Amino acid sequence: MPQSNVNIFVAELAGTFGLLVAATGSIVYDGSLGFSLGVGFVSAMHFLGLFFLVLIFGRYSMAHFNPAVTIGFAISGYLKPRSIPLYLVAQLIGAMSGSLFVKYVFGSFAKLGLNSPNHIHALANVFTVETLATIFLMGGILLIINIKKNPVIVSTVVGGIVALDVLFFASVSGASMNPIRSFAPAVLTGIYDDLWLYWTAPFLGSIIPGVIFAKFLKPKMYE
Repeated sequence: MPQSNVNIFVAELAGTFGLLVAATGSIVYDGSLGFSLGVGFVSAMHFLGLFFLVLIFGRYSMAHFNPAVTIGFAISGYLKPRSIPLYLVAQLIGAMSGSLFVKYVFGSFAKLGLNSPNHIHALANVFTVETLATIFLMGGILLIINIKKNPVIVSTVVGGIVALDVLFFASVSGASMNPIRSFAPAVLTGIYDDLWLYWTAPFLGSIIPGVIFAKFLKPKMYE
């Protein structure tokens, strides 16, 4: 494997591991305290985790940590399609490792941070919210990397979008925006009831901005 691919693989694996620890670990930790910290704490941990992960690993892999983001990058023209499997395998290993880490370090509280929609809302509304949350994420990522290359600014924007999505949308759709982030806790808990939602809406939400950016900005492949 070329050294550049090794760097990408390691960065995506380590970054996705860190994302799962920050995202699900914060929920599990809050669950161990009877959910006394609340969504504000979980949102803040998403921001801090992604800020540092994007800052550290962005230079190597553009810090996807998310299959939906990988597909969005490929559609927009920032990633060659042949590189998609490299990203997805690294993300899968990183997510499963991160979820295992959370289970054995923080415990099995809160179903390991499993995403689940609020079923008091109509299914169409839940699906729409999860799609919109991912549109904001993917659109924000593509916009900021086209406007500003400063890694601190990019890290702040990406972490901030995810944190705000969690803060405002988690109570409706679970605010995953990330199929692999939802997949790992589902595997370890054996609860797959709502997994279909997080394997459809986030991809739709990343494809829409990807198509728009490909059509109007036509970015060059970054590889």
